[in-house]
Amino acid sequence: MPSAILPTVNMIEVDGVRVSHGSRRVLLAERLSIARSDLTVILGHNGSGKSTLMNVLARQAKPDEGTISLDGMPLHRLSQRDLARTVAYLPQRLANVAGLTVRELVYLGRFAWRGALGRWRSEDRHAVEEAMALTHVEAYAETLVDHLSGGERQRAWVAMLLAQQSPFLLLDEPTSALDLAHQYDLMALLSGLNRDEGKGVVVVLHDVNLATRYADRIIALKRGEVAFDGSSEALLSSAVLSALYDIDIHLVDHPLAATKIAVVNR
Repeated sequence: MPSAILPTVNMIEVDGVRVSHGSRRVLLAERLSIARSDLTVILGHNGSGKSTLMNVLARQAKPDEGTISLDGMPLHRLSQRDLARTVAYLPQRLANVAGLTVRELVYLGRFAWRGALGRWRSEDRHAVEEAMALTHVEAYAETLVDHLSGGERQRAWVAMLLAQQSPFLLLDEPTSALDLAHQYDLMALLSGLNRDEGKGVVVVLHDVNLATRYADRIIALKRGEVAFDGSSEALLSSAVLSALYDIDIHLVDHPLAATKIAVVNR
């Protein structure tokens, strides 16, 4: 049976999506178009609907109403294999991979192309080696994933996503368990993959300053609705940020760069 998906996908489209838990609405996204050319950050306070939006984008949850499409192809019409060839998803809670080396973890990304029983081919080996090189984990190829530091482990998981060779990478709070240095290191990696490798990157973050440093576009949610959709520069406004988080936020000049950083005013 031929693949249902176009060989190149450049846009994720959200149309009239609503998600409720019982009588409580947790997400309302009327219309969004997310371009592959951008590094897009989904931002917002706890409980704002960030992970819910990410879950419906990755088809981990089904919206009560509305559709998610890839270049006009409704997500629900894709087979699981076609979906994995188009969207590579890293959840907030990573699977247990005890006993796997980094190389073995990265090979998991090839299942979308070979299946569990398929024979590895030269293109699979090339995709795995290239993914490890791009994420700088080739030196740990034979190391158990459990033996890596937090930052190294996240890079190994991103390498697995790259081995899928999907045009879009979706990551739900990948920096949450990392120290500050590794947070910036990971975001610099994702920014490079977007800029140099043509990967569309959509990432959920909590940190405003981290988001505005790397994002081309920010979608900020508040109480389940889109409260802001625009550039990092447009978000860096005391009035916009204060309204978004319901707390007094002001901006100060970055001491080392020609930009602003957000500071809570207490």
